[in-house]
Amino acid sequence: MKKSLLIGVICFVSAFASAQDVKKPFSPVDVLKERNLGDPQVSPDDKWVAYTLSEVDTAKDRSFSHLWMQSLTGGESIELTHGSDDATNPRWSPDGRYLSFLSSRESKTGSQVWLLDRRGGEASKLTDVKGDLNAYAWSPDAKKLVLLIQDSENNGKEDPKNPLPIRIDSYHFKQDIDGYLHHLHTHLYIFDVETKKLDTLTKGNTDEQSPEWSPDGKLIAFTSNHTADPEKNDNADIFRIEAKPNGQIQQLTTWKGHDLNPKWSPDGRYIAYLRSTSDVDYIMYDQDVLCLMDADGRNNKTLTLKLDRPVVSPEWSKDSKYIAFAVIDDRRSYLAQYSIDTKKISTVNNGNYGISDVVAFMASSWIVELSTPYLPTELFAVENGDLHRLTHHQDWLNNIKLAHVEGFKSVSKDGTDVSGLIYLPDSVRTKKLPFILYIHGGPVGQDDYTFDDIRQALACEGYAVAAVNYRGSNGRGIDYCKAIFADWGNKEVTDLLGAVDELVKDGIADPDHLGIGGWSYGSILTDYTIATDTRFKAGVAGAGSALQTTMYGSDEYVLQYDNELGPPWKSQEKWINLSYPFFHADRIKTPVMFMSGLKDFNVPTAGSEQMYMALKAQNIPSELILYPNQYHEFTVPSYQVDRLKRYIAWYNKYLK
Repeated sequence: MKKSLLIGVICFVSAFASAQDVKKPFSPVDVLKERNLGDPQVSPDDKWVAYTLSEVDTAKDRSFSHLWMQSLTGGESIELTHGSDDATNPRWSPDGRYLSFLSSRESKTGSQVWLLDRRGGEASKLTDVKGDLNAYAWSPDAKKLVLLIQDSENNGKEDPKNPLPIRIDSYHFKQDIDGYLHHLHTHLYIFDVETKKLDTLTKGNTDEQSPEWSPDGKLIAFTSNHTADPEKNDNADIFRIEAKPNGQIQQLTTWKGHDLNPKWSPDGRYIAYLRSTSDVDYIMYDQDVLCLMDADGRNNKTLTLKLDRPVVSPEWSKDSKYIAFAVIDDRRSYLAQYSIDTKKISTVNNGNYGISDVVAFMASSWIVELSTPYLPTELFAVENGDLHRLTHHQDWLNNIKLAHVEGFKSVSKDGTDVSGLIYLPDSVRTKKLPFILYIHGGPVGQDDYTFDDIRQALACEGYAVAAVNYRGSNGRGIDYCKAIFADWGNKEVTDLLGAVDELVKDGIADPDHLGIGGWSYGSILTDYTIATDTRFKAGVAGAGSALQTTMYGSDEYVLQYDNELGPPWKSQEKWINLSYPFFHADRIKTPVMFMSGLKDFNVPTAGSEQMYMALKAQNIPSELILYPNQYHEFTVPSYQVDRLKRYIAWYNKYLK
């Protein structure tokens, strides 16, 4: 009996140990554990990188952003701010004495600059300005700040009990999150750290962005649109101004498209910046190229035009020999650099992952944000082309089983090659699976080899989930991106259906259990697709629209409409053709759950309501889920979980 008892105990312990090793599949509630890292900033002595980390407080049902600091010479990681007040925009003072940040703690007038003395002690408030302080930068001598401040409403006073009527007479009069716009402009100011004196640099009916000090501290570069009617074009240019009141302003660029994000070389000789490919008033389907000019605006030249890929996050090396940047390529973004000496572009690091937000480290090394299909964003150092992981905030995933992700290709019926990703519950394929085509928004964007919690949750529920980079997506060149100009729901649907056909032929997708869905333009394409093809048995359409004529003046895209389609009264037939999911709603047989945030000014709720009513009137199973106080992107954590749970319940009802 003792021997039998011992064997029983051993078996129980072994079974318990095996159970502990079994990982739980990723589920909707796991999105609450995901940390969002951003805005890395390297200290002047190259020993630390400061960054923001956003985490969910489930008790308060909101996310909080705090500052962290990671050692670059060891493994030490330190949380610098705490509590229920957000801290953003970390910046090191050039003398290394302070780490500053923005926070609205102890302030009734919005965010202010706060200082953390590196010698110790609590943070102290430095500024007390009126208006929305949304960016700032230290002068090279650490004695001044340039502040980017939006005009204050009610002259900085508290809102009246009964707000005054909103007077609108502008062309661009509404914006998601901002709401109705109040003729408020954003200008540059100089703030003296010692005396706390605030001086005005720019004023008038223009808006300034992206201030950048010259290395000698005498000038500030920035972007602004000084055309006669800036609301009706995208023609931002780069200027520089003397860093003093009534300083002289000089316009450095004259491209009729936009010029953005000026970056002064550390030796003061050059300014690198991004420029649009197109020089028209406005086009949705564009990509930025890296440019270089002398600090006075002469010898202007494009550096990456021949790459035919969007470029983001340019950054100078500390020795002024290189400009690093991220290149958005097919399903990935990689790190590249331009050599000032050889005038050549080289790839620094590339792989099946996404690199972004490049920051200089040491002489010619880099800190980047990096994500893979199995890892949300973490910070990595790139030295001699090799990656070295710095932060470990996503280690909670060590106990989670994730879906397998791999790339695939398809060919559309017109011969177009299309790239995509497929998410599978397991890496070993044993049978056809119920399938969901989950479509990305934009349309100018792409699905890539980075972490995707929505598709992970759906795949871990037992679905094969496809992400397809239809024409209109970026990462494949400007012609691929511009292919859908004024022709929505045509080539994209051809590409989406071609990808579905390929996955059915490969034995991955069960043709009798096909689902579809998406958010924003992904929702719009869901409507287009189910009005074209009736084989989808379930759909989810969030923040979309189909009766496009009703969006003119209701959403924030009037500049695109006027430049791409023309106003409805001049091109009525085109607008009606682009609204075919609504006008041919009688062709739709797919049960659809529609969703919207009730404060969404990007794609207003009316778009979802109209399609819901069109299906309901025909007795097609449909639901309309409305989320109070939410914009185009949801910010309340419990709503994010609820939305994902409803996705799964809807698909399970009709596909399983």
